[in-house]
Amino acid sequence: MADTGAADQLAPLSVSETPEAKFREFLEIRGEKLTEPRRVLVRQIFDTHKHFDADELVRDVHDSGHAISRATVYRTLRLLVEAGLLRELRLTNRTAYEHDYGYPAHDHMHCTVCNRVVEFRNDEIRRIRDAVSRAHGFRPAGHRFLITGVCSACSRAHSPRRRLDLI
Repeated sequence: MADTGAADQLAPLSVSETPEAKFREFLEIRGEKLTEPRRVLVRQIFDTHKHFDADELVRDVHDSGHAISRATVYRTLRLLVEAGLLRELRLTNRTAYEHDYGYPAHDHMHCTVCNRVVEFRNDEIRRIRDAVSRAHGFRPAGHRFLITGVCSACSRAHSPRRRLDLI
């Protein structure tokens, strides 16, 4: 899956606890433990900021020398979403994950050709969300806004050339 470039990423927020500590706390409340495979997965996920899918995570974990089952990866991803550490993005042809804990609220654009995901913040979108919510007596806790389409690089690469353009 293509990822956002460094210029497209948002700066992380300052947080008081590490993702691993927050996950341990979440699991303890549920009566579960932070096992070694779960610890490896949390570290692998939060060592870099990128959008990824479960298959990429399985590959990355195995490439780093850890033998963690696909089922454990899927169960841990679900738990990390429930814990508020990851956000699930349902893209056109796959489900991707991104850091939720420690990153500002933001929205996305997804190129359906190259799968690139671009993060952006726009105050006008939040103002519209708040105004619509007020009009309906609703208190928003968040929102998900995803623009799908074709990025400029893919548009240029796939645009038909006229004969005169080649002269």
